[in-house]
Amino acid sequence: MSSGNAGHYNKFTTTKMSLFDKITASFRHLGKYNLASSGRYERLWRFTIIITTLTTFVPLLFMIVVNYYQDQKSYNTDIHYRINQILDNTKRTLEFIIEERQSVLTMIVRDKSYEELRRGDCLAATLRNLKNSFGGFVDLGLIDSEGNQTSYTGPYELQGKNYRDQSWFHEVSLRGVYVSEVFMGYRKFPHFVITVKADKSDGDFYVLRATIDMELINRQIFALDLEEDTDVFIINREGILQTASKFRGSVLEHSGIKIPPRTMGKIYISESESRGKSETYGYTDIKGSPFYGYACTKLENPIKHWAVRRSELLWILGVTMAVIFIFIVYRSTYMVNRLRASDERHAKALHNMEYTNKMATIGRMAASVAHEINNPLAIINEKAGLLKDIVTHTEEFPRKDKSYTLLTAIENSVERCSNVTHRLLGFSRRMDVHKELIDLEILMKEVVGFLGKEAEHKNIEIAYNFDKTAPAIESDRGQLQQVFLNIINNSIAAIKDNGRIEITVQPETNQTVAVCIKDSGSGISPENLKHIFEPFFSTKGQFGTGLGLSITKEIVEKIGGNIQVESELGKGTNFTIFLPAAGASGS
Repeated sequence: MSSGNAGHYNKFTTTKMSLFDKITASFRHLGKYNLASSGRYERLWRFTIIITTLTTFVPLLFMIVVNYYQDQKSYNTDIHYRINQILDNTKRTLEFIIEERQSVLTMIVRDKSYEELRRGDCLAATLRNLKNSFGGFVDLGLIDSEGNQTSYTGPYELQGKNYRDQSWFHEVSLRGVYVSEVFMGYRKFPHFVITVKADKSDGDFYVLRATIDMELINRQIFALDLEEDTDVFIINREGILQTASKFRGSVLEHSGIKIPPRTMGKIYISESESRGKSETYGYTDIKGSPFYGYACTKLENPIKHWAVRRSELLWILGVTMAVIFIFIVYRSTYMVNRLRASDERHAKALHNMEYTNKMATIGRMAASVAHEINNPLAIINEKAGLLKDIVTHTEEFPRKDKSYTLLTAIENSVERCSNVTHRLLGFSRRMDVHKELIDLEILMKEVVGFLGKEAEHKNIEIAYNFDKTAPAIESDRGQLQQVFLNIINNSIAAIKDNGRIEITVQPETNQTVAVCIKDSGSGISPENLKHIFEPFFSTKGQFGTGLGLSITKEIVEKIGGNIQVESELGKGTNFTIFLPAAGASGS
């Protein structure tokens, strides 16, 4: 072992292994085998533990998450059902109370005449009967068509009051029945009124007005079996409380709730954030009244609610997961130790070989691609641009148009070569294909035009044999140019002087076109022939990168074709590229 390698070897010997060294003492002698440091095995150990743990725990965690969401779904469904039941019971009860009292008032005005009801004793007897039979009635008033209360029975001094300018009086005059919102009025306590209209025989009308104590409604709401965090109350369209609320205030205070248009008897339930807490609420209109039933319940913290219900299961799961994790750590440590023992015999040689090959590959690629291609291309592009500027700004420049065209061709060729460089560097990456209809005869002559001067300098004859029945192809022009440039350039390099390159385009099958490029060069030995399409394989020594044919083969396969090569030392090489014709399946 050289002194340099010995120093490298001693560096690994003195490496400290931190966490992994603490877990398994058997790894302490790892450094003397010159392995890729204990970090490699530490990462493998950690990776094994992580993957095994995830593989084991992810299904358990998934089940926990599913159970959590199922629990929340069940909890929300139960809350919705409870709110729905509360509102449904409240709606039915209040509608029955209002409809019952409205019906009895209608029956009274139909059964008794205005003159009978106007007598104080008759009206008082009627009120007593209503209180005894139905409850909730506070007083009764008989009002003529001018709004004057002509007869009144009850605990207040309201005889002779005029209601002509009251909105409810106009409402009952038009509709025949009116149920008011809760208000204080002359009575100074929360109440609402039910008013019915009756026609006289002379065409006039009168109104029977009954005051209903809100205590009747409150008793119905308080009778509900509500939980501590559930609230039920009555509001009007503007959100004014018609009954007291646990959380939103007293009667006739604003609840802060905005009720949308009437629900047509349906019950609407939803969730919201109220005062920093989540709640489920629902509302419905009370038929035949201006009232809305509203119910809400504060939701528990979802995680807390679920954890309390699953506390025993979570404890069992936690203990089980801890035991499983300990077992995973033990088995992973045992497995990595066995792997380390297997690697010890080869570690020193593999390390040196991999290190040397990697550096050599990086060096060849960096030197060949960066210095031999990119720098000259940049210089050519810069000089061509400078010459183009001179030609453009010199008025009497000889053959100006021709020179400008040639310089433009140089710039286009540099750009094409730049694209080739990117393909060389990215030969292992996916290349996008832009397809167009291509005439191979025109394309091949364009490609040869790029290399014509070099072929002429070496006195190489380039012969064409184009079969006129060969169909056009649909492919990527730039990538095909790169393919044929690489092959023809290799053919020119393989011919010393006075050689020949023959290019043949002919149909192979109904769906395939064959392009043959045959040269009279030195040929390729059988040993090298089987490696010519491998990356970084080159027979040009320091002048080649070994990427040209590798990229060529990849491009051909990307565009749906195939490439074959036949060669014999001293007799030349024949490359055949099979390309799908336009319209062929898969083209």
